[in-house]
Amino acid sequence: MTEIQSYDVAIVGYGPTGATAANILGQAGLRVVVIERDESIYSRARAISTDEEVVRIWQRVGLAERLKEDMLSDKPIDFVDEAGRSFLSLAPKSRGNAHPPQLFIYQPALEQVLRDGVDRYKTVDILLRHECMRVHQDADGVELLIADLRADTVKRLRATYVIAAEGGSSPVRGQLGIGFEGETYEDRWVVIDTEVLNEWPTHDRLRFHCDPKRPAVDCPTPLGHHRWEFPVLPGEDEEELVSDAAVWRLLHAQGITENEVKVLRAVVYSHHVRFADRWRVGRIFLAGDAAHVMPPWIGQGMAAGVRDAANLCWKIAAVVNREASPKILDSYAAERKPHVREVTKRAVFFGRVITERRRFLTVLRDPAFRIGMRLPILGNYLRDAGWFPAAHYPSGLRAGHGAAGSLPPQPWVLDETGERRRLDDVIGPRWVLLHVGPAWQWDNWTAAGVESVELRSAAAPVAANSVVDLDDVLTTWMTRKGANVLAVRPDGFVYAAARRGRPLAAPPAQLVIRSDTESFTK
Repeated sequence: MTEIQSYDVAIVGYGPTGATAANILGQAGLRVVVIERDESIYSRARAISTDEEVVRIWQRVGLAERLKEDMLSDKPIDFVDEAGRSFLSLAPKSRGNAHPPQLFIYQPALEQVLRDGVDRYKTVDILLRHECMRVHQDADGVELLIADLRADTVKRLRATYVIAAEGGSSPVRGQLGIGFEGETYEDRWVVIDTEVLNEWPTHDRLRFHCDPKRPAVDCPTPLGHHRWEFPVLPGEDEEELVSDAAVWRLLHAQGITENEVKVLRAVVYSHHVRFADRWRVGRIFLAGDAAHVMPPWIGQGMAAGVRDAANLCWKIAAVVNREASPKILDSYAAERKPHVREVTKRAVFFGRVITERRRFLTVLRDPAFRIGMRLPILGNYLRDAGWFPAAHYPSGLRAGHGAAGSLPPQPWVLDETGERRRLDDVIGPRWVLLHVGPAWQWDNWTAAGVESVELRSAAAPVAANSVVDLDDVLTTWMTRKGANVLAVRPDGFVYAAARRGRPLAAPPAQLVIRSDTESFTK
């Protein structure tokens, strides 16, 4: 046994959720340790897409532009029938986050960039080939028993808080005795990852082949890769199905030959829908797949974990830095659970659309969607992916006004020096009041040390303590919401809002932003 080291936060698991959490906490200056069983990044590309809101989270830690270099954006998405004819074609409409609405990723490359980002922070220690064997809480923190799998030794660490982000099998969740409700679907799928040798006409689009005989997913991934997914049909042998002969049989049926791709790997997996009974036990929090798993049909499994990290980590940082009461942490599950459940419902629905094998239903499905695509309102809703739930927290850390709990759009702005920047890069991950027109009395916010920034319309000149909304994106949104001032949280969500001259809700009782916070303890 070695000397016990102490940290503010221990993160168990170093996938996208854990790496995002490490970046956010490192940026906040916290002392962090990351515990990861594997020596290196998992080589198989699991997640294949993400969205503008998630890229906006990575923007806050300065990694969005580097990550987007390895992504594909603005690619069409088609649902096709058994003859290859489209019955639903969509291109997600931007929600104003200043990034492309849909981006395809190659997960190993993405994780490497996130880990490189963590290396910027000297306060973050990374323990690869280490396993968390046990967690034990007391009044002051959490003790973790850690096995060094390379040296075959054991040591203890202490942390004020622990984030368990080590996947759906989460040993920490098991140690805490937390149930994992839900079901594993009977369908098993073979996933084939390939390297593109020569492009073919539809190589650059995501296609859901809704063939009742054998559905399939056909998806571009960046850096010269492409993925196919096929269900394991009744009576098929899974081991035989991942053999070279069987893999090529499946690809040949899609018109893909050895001239187009090189097969990298083929594996079989199951779809799951599961939710942890609790996302928190004392000082230990579950995030990502440790808290919830969903089918992959709308590309939101990894994204949900990144959103968890963004929601939780600024709150932990506020508590550790004595800027908030620990009670603020109660809002984590209250905010994230409803959104995750709604996203999961949508994923399950579209999975049923894609994988329906009863021919009499597909005979109705295909023309129904084609008719819907021609109707003015419904067609726009389908084409723009309006069915995807917007980021919104109906409960939790919010107050009153209808704009509260929403993630407002992020405009391109001119800062007070006249430089063109994204809004989040100007205001940073902090509490701020954004107002249209002259400021009025917000004494309780000013006393808490919260700055106000005027949001000026596109035609206005630059000025001190203001930004110019170059396309009137946010000013228009605020007008639609009936708000002239927004109290924005460090994660970009609106805590409170008000019309001109109306009182703005006071800062949350759990929060004290000024430096005089000695009344709060860790």
